[in-house]
Amino acid sequence: MLTFWNERYAEPSFAYGEGPNEFFKQELDQLTPGKILLPAEGEGRNAVYAAKKGWDVHAFDQSEEGRKKAFELAKKNHVSINFQLQDLNELDYPNESFDCIALIYVHTPPASRRKTHQNLCKLLKPNGTLILEGFHKDHINYNSKNPKAGGPKAIDLLFSIQELQEDFCGMNILQLEETITHLNEGNYHVGESAVVRMVAKKMS
Repeated sequence: MLTFWNERYAEPSFAYGEGPNEFFKQELDQLTPGKILLPAEGEGRNAVYAAKKGWDVHAFDQSEEGRKKAFELAKKNHVSINFQLQDLNELDYPNESFDCIALIYVHTPPASRRKTHQNLCKLLKPNGTLILEGFHKDHINYNSKNPKAGGPKAIDLLFSIQELQEDFCGMNILQLEETITHLNEGNYHVGESAVVRMVAKKMS
């Protein structure tokens, strides 16, 4: 998969656009800026938006090409971000060090998904906020008809509400819903899509 992402992010245009994910933007705008972590952040579109809003931004991705594009986008927007080259199995951050963690289309293999989610929760400060948007299992019906809708082609990589409830059972879930939305993010998230959205707080 690393080769896939490096090839995608090596393209001249930004794969998912230069602007932030709309749900991420909507939820982040309601929070007081602090320290935020963006795992699997790709080309940095959400990281750069957070930095423009005054957040202390920490992000990472396994793709060197994605990291290069993230720094390019940060420079273009006159902001600074801390962007590491690592994957989700290398969470090298102190526990309880972030006010917010955002998982925007971070789909992981089912064998490691729950552990990854639980490990990320440990990095949140008490009362810290988790923002998540990803493809719901019904999305398989959308990207089979429209490849430009994007997302994993294997249903076990997609989310269900029940799975997320179980993964984040120790959190105070404020919002968790399935919805159909029209994505217009760059070249690879375009069209009607089935998504799941979640906002949760870490217990004090």
